[in-house]
Amino acid sequence: MQLALILTAALAAGIINAIAGGGTLLSFPALVAIGVSPVLANATNTVALVPGSLAGALGFRRNLAEVPRWMLLLTIPSLAGGALGAVILLHTSTKTFSRLVPFLILGATILLASQELITRRLRHFLESHERGTSPAWITFAFSFQFLVGIYGGYFGAGIGILMLAALGLIGMRDLHQMNGLKNLLAICMNGVAAIYFVVSGAVLWKYVIAMAAASIAGGFLGARLAHRLGRKFVRGAVVAIGLVMTVALFVKS
Repeated sequence: MQLALILTAALAAGIINAIAGGGTLLSFPALVAIGVSPVLANATNTVALVPGSLAGALGFRRNLAEVPRWMLLLTIPSLAGGALGAVILLHTSTKTFSRLVPFLILGATILLASQELITRRLRHFLESHERGTSPAWITFAFSFQFLVGIYGGYFGAGIGILMLAALGLIGMRDLHQMNGLKNLLAICMNGVAAIYFVVSGAVLWKYVIAMAAASIAGGFLGARLAHRLGRKFVRGAVVAIGLVMTVALFVKS
């Protein structure tokens, strides 16, 4: 029963990440629901979903080739932030993290619910402002990406939305290029966090292998379902689930 729940959640997470993003809002609570410590659940979930993220990034490899070279340097604050966030997570007590989890899930749910609004505002901003390539904007981009990296290494749900907004503010206009770079940066912060979790022995491999396989399958299935279900439907369903889980976790805590 537990394995079936984990596989279902990981498969759904892979589908949702391929269509709208926010799959962590399903896979992480599923691990907690079967009795895994929140800290170990978060570390295990991060490692399990990295292969799916890598597969998604490969789909944007042609768009990445067109990204300005200097923007690839954003991998540096992503790696540094992801590593720091992972260290902070494993130095956070289970009791403290358990209290933070409902707020983290609520915040990620609000970000996901606001994704279309943020995208519309971003497009309006890009149409009415010049490219943000001044030293001040570049400094902002690196600083913001470092903070997103810390959050990504610590918890991670909703980082894609944050990065898209930041990339738009520093001058990127092509959404396909933005998605490609976003996926690359997400792999950096999640990948370095995953390595730290593995080295620290904070990963439950019996769940990682099953979840990784299910999330990859979900990613391929999500690509096929994207046109049938649509982003709005999937996003609405995930937001509703996220809100229910938030309430349940607040009551439980």
